[in-house]
Amino acid sequence: MKDHSVRTLIAAAALFLLTVSAMAQTPQLDPGEKLEKLQFPAVTMQLKGWTKFGNGHVYTLPVRAGQHLKISFSTKSKFAFLAIFDLSKPDDEAFFGTDEDGMSFETTIKENATWLLRPYYSKVSPRRGLGAPFSILIEPLVAAPPAKPPAEPERPSLFPKAPPKPQ
Repeated sequence: MKDHSVRTLIAAAALFLLTVSAMAQTPQLDPGEKLEKLQFPAVTMQLKGWTKFGNGHVYTLPVRAGQHLKISFSTKSKFAFLAIFDLSKPDDEAFFGTDEDGMSFETTIKENATWLLRPYYSKVSPRRGLGAPFSILIEPLVAAPPAKPPAEPERPSLFPKAPPKPQ
C-alpha cells in the first residue's frame, strides 16, 4: 500500500513538472494575435508588420548558449514598441523593451531558451489610428573574442635586463 502511494506521488510530481515546463514555453497571446515561429537565422532576417491592436503578429525565436545576436526595432510611430520575453523563465516581465532600453539589443546568449518578440502599440498613449508599421532586424553576429588585458608598459630601471636563460 505504501509503495503504491509513493509511486502515485512521484507520477503526480513528474506530471506537474512537465506541465510547468510546457507552460513556460507556451506564450500567452492576446485575443487576435498570431504566433509565428522563427528559426535562428544564418544571415540577417527582417520582419515587417503592423501593430494592429488585436490582430498583430508575435514571434518566437529559439536561441542557444554561445550565439551572439543583435535585434533592432524601427518604426515611424512614437507609440509603437518591441518587448522581448524569455519563455523559459516563469516571470511575465520583458527583459528588453524599446520603450526604456533603446531601439536595439545586442547580446551573447548565456543559456538555451526561446524568446518571444512582441511588437505592440501603446494603449496608454493618446494617439490616432489603430496601429503602426514596424521593422525588426535579427542579425547573427560573430562573437567577439574575450578581451585581453593590455600589457603593462616597461618601466624604466637602473639595472639592465637579464639575458634570457638558455634551455
